[in-house]
Amino acid sequence: MVQVISSAQPEWIFPFTGMQPSQFRRLVRLVAERGGHGINDGRPGRQWALDLADRVLLVAAYWRTNLTMRQIGPLFGVSHSAAHRVIDTIGPLLALAPVSRRPVDQIAIVDGTLIPTRDHRLAAPSKNYRYSTNLQVAIDAGTKSVIAVGDPQPGNRSDTIVYRTSGMDQKLAGRPVMADGAYRGNPEVIIPYRKNHDGSPLPAWKEELNAQHRTIRAQVEHTLARLKCWKILRDYRRAARTLTDTASAIAHLHNIALTG
Repeated sequence: MVQVISSAQPEWIFPFTGMQPSQFRRLVRLVAERGGHGINDGRPGRQWALDLADRVLLVAAYWRTNLTMRQIGPLFGVSHSAAHRVIDTIGPLLALAPVSRRPVDQIAIVDGTLIPTRDHRLAAPSKNYRYSTNLQVAIDAGTKSVIAVGDPQPGNRSDTIVYRTSGMDQKLAGRPVMADGAYRGNPEVIIPYRKNHDGSPLPAWKEELNAQHRTIRAQVEHTLARLKCWKILRDYRRAARTLTDTASAIAHLHNIALTG
């Protein structure tokens, strides 16, 4: 089987990873440090058909295009079952490393997005009329990089509940957190001022603060849109239990590309 796409050709790297070749090489070294050179299936004597860089590129290409295994495998000169094993093995090694210590002055912005998910064991009918999961994503307001991804929850649950059940409240504890009005009920989250119950207009100073809040909060919405350039987040066909690692890894690739 002839291999069409290879990391040895730099022109393939940016379209499928969003990174420059030098950034991609650093990512491959990180995956190697995390155990990426392990033997295929853990069986003695059974080596991978692709080198580590090509395996990382295969995973990125799969996430970017959301092709089926029978489509992505031949592009790299391997069978669909081999492509499946590569994704299962390399995918978790690309995940975003948990932040152990956050800067004192860091302000997080959090928002949820619906990920259409074929696995109905976790997904639920939601406002987009599809079976979806609610994925919480938090970014640093200063650098715009993703700092945390929550555990996916059924898509029919509100953001204010998923913020807690996904573990996002614990990941962001101890630092200021901004969000939209859907997070009402979480006192530690900074949300916009709500309209008065009697319908009277808000004071000018509250309207001004709400406008500033919207401007800052828009950053997380822009980030969610960029993450969904990875088409797998528009129609997730894999088991729902793998979505956390996939979303975290895509966030990791986004951060590397963002830092330059």
